[in-house]
Amino acid sequence: MPNLLVLMICIATAVAVWSAARAAAERAEAMGRDACRAAGVQWLDQTVHADGLRLRRGENGRLGLERSFRFEYSEDGSDRHVGRLVLRGGQLIAFSGPVRATQAVTLH
Repeated sequence: MPNLLVLMICIATAVAVWSAARAAAERAEAMGRDACRAAGVQWLDQTVHADGLRLRRGENGRLGLERSFRFEYSEDGSDRHVGRLVLRGGQLIAFSGPVRATQAVTLH
């Protein structure tokens, strides 16, 4: 009986970790896609890739997981650039990638 209980706890923990990782990847995917759309660039491969996982302290001092993701985008269809974003919990704490498109300024 104790072995079954330990096995069930291990399975429940694995499912919880997998579910949290999947939710973070989906959130990162939405953020990458939205950033590319806002910047007027093409989001390549339609996905993000997990880049790292670290145990970090949040602003409240509690330990939590920090997940980093990378994605690729193109400005004109013939180039590739790498964007990165870092999530702690569900919060975006770092981003590098395409910036919002600005209108060209014409000098007279």
